[in-house]
Amino acid sequence: MKHLTITTLMAVACIMPASAQWTLRQCVEHAIQHNISLKQQRNVCKQRELDVSTARNARLPDLNANVSENLSFGRGLTSDNTYTNNTTNSTSLGLSTSIPLFTGMRIPHQTKLARLNLDAATADLEKAANDISLQVAQYFMQAVYSKELAGVAQRQVEIDSIQAERLKRMAEQGKASVADVSQQQAALAQSRLTLTQARNETGVALLELAQLLELQYTADFDIVADNVSADALGALVSAEDIYSQAVAVKPEIQAGLSRMKGADENISIAKAALYPQLALTGGVGTNYYKTSGLAADNFGKQLKNNFSPSISLSLSIPIFNRMQTRNSIRSAEYDRQNAELSLENTRKTLYKEIQQVCFNTTAAQEKYRSSTAAATSARDAFSLMQAKYENGKANITEFNEAKTQLMKAESEQLQAMYELQYQMRLTGFYTGKPIWQ
Repeated sequence: MKHLTITTLMAVACIMPASAQWTLRQCVEHAIQHNISLKQQRNVCKQRELDVSTARNARLPDLNANVSENLSFGRGLTSDNTYTNNTTNSTSLGLSTSIPLFTGMRIPHQTKLARLNLDAATADLEKAANDISLQVAQYFMQAVYSKELAGVAQRQVEIDSIQAERLKRMAEQGKASVADVSQQQAALAQSRLTLTQARNETGVALLELAQLLELQYTADFDIVADNVSADALGALVSAEDIYSQAVAVKPEIQAGLSRMKGADENISIAKAALYPQLALTGGVGTNYYKTSGLAADNFGKQLKNNFSPSISLSLSIPIFNRMQTRNSIRSAEYDRQNAELSLENTRKTLYKEIQQVCFNTTAAQEKYRSSTAAATSARDAFSLMQAKYENGKANITEFNEAKTQLMKAESEQLQAMYELQYQMRLTGFYTGKPIWQ
């Protein structure tokens, strides 16, 4: 996507002490920079860059040098047609080059294919970064929700602490029974247990997030949520509108398009074998020859006298190669069909994902409205029950029931709020916005 270019991925260096409060954006950027799978995918991109260089440089002439030394022993035929025992040594030096003049357009198509493969690998890297962003967002929102639940539990402990202290003073004045005090102390103990459990769940959520970020977890690792109201997240956009934007920016679509174009280039590469191949070759060579017992010019003089340059132009015309070229072309055409089908499947999968997100967002909106109304009612009911309880018009059982209902309603409201926030972030994410916006 446009907000996560490869340059940005390589430049982000979000290394912070574990004691800082991490925002969602900082968590996502850190994960993108340090995730091992993403590092491996970046290496794949570098390999595709090397493939582009290799394909482009195939147009250049090559240059090869060769040196050989040969020794022979034993009987051999001499110039006067007799055999004698002697030792012969020879030295050969050569330098050769070749230039492809025409390859049926194979080299240009290979270069285009290498560039398309690089584009696909780059899109795959961005897709992997998007996937890790979504995963981080899920873990982050779960950790935030756990922290909020711990806050709700803490408020319940404070309420029970106040009531326990109030009943203790009333018992000292003879206005409350020991049983009432004991019941309130038990309720306080239960609230503290609930708080402990909520804090433990928060710790687990933070641990899982830190592990996803490739961080060494410490007890002071913490996160801070953006102050975004669920009511301020904007109106829901239709699935069709989101999809029309997503197909233009989602990297999996771009990767599929690149691979389909690459399949076209593979067909052209296969067809290049139907055309004649023209190459220009040239070289220079010389040698030294010496037979023991016979006079010969010295090494330098022989190298000079035996110096022989050469140049040649070769044309190879394909006539019949056992149907290999025909089958290669057909295989490449099938690969192209599969690439097109794969792209179509990717588009359908994307649309289904967007439909599901829109459905979940609508459901989350309704759940948030209902839970907000329920939480408001529960707060009002608890306030009335608390006043009645403090005035002796309600017993501790009724008070605890109202308190439990309030905690449940607030928990459900929090869950609905963060679920709606996440779903709304997803709708923007599919249109090219960062997950933290």
